[in-house]
Amino acid sequence: MTADDIAPGSGPELRVVAAGDAPHLAPLHAACFEDPWPAPAIRDVLAMPGAFGYAVVCSAAAPAGFALGRVNTDEAELLTLAVDPTWRRHGLARSLVETIGAHAAAHGATRLFLEVAEDNAAARALYAAGGFVTVGRRRGYYARRLGPAVDALTMRRDLPPGGASWLAKP
Repeated sequence: MTADDIAPGSGPELRVVAAGDAPHLAPLHAACFEDPWPAPAIRDVLAMPGAFGYAVVCSAAAPAGFALGRVNTDEAELLTLAVDPTWRRHGLARSLVETIGAHAAAHGATRLFLEVAEDNAAARALYAAGGFVTVGRRRGYYARRLGPAVDALTMRRDLPPGGASWLAKP
């Protein structure tokens, strides 16, 4: 399914993710990552204290994108973000990141952290545009099937109180 397949007036919809959605999310994760999370791993993540997630869906179709996060006291982490390759460059990732940040802030988080592969230029640009700054590096964190492991960059964004929209206003 692509953006061209959406019937007029039935645009993408943001929905809360539940553990029962894991079988629908795992294939999307597999389309986006070399080391994808299977459905049981996604269920386990969603069962963690403070974990939550959102998906972008179009009518009854499989999710076009999803993000999982976790709040722990005053900090939150974007655990994973996956957007179907055919849906990229349509603003879904930006909407999901903003939603994760707003949810985290509404639940008491003042900072949102994430890790991104240093060679993922598109994701790094998205996060930088949203006001995330690099605060650390994990050398050789992401194994690659072909080639050497890639460093993970740890990034942070301060959140406004109460879940106000924040991505466009770094």
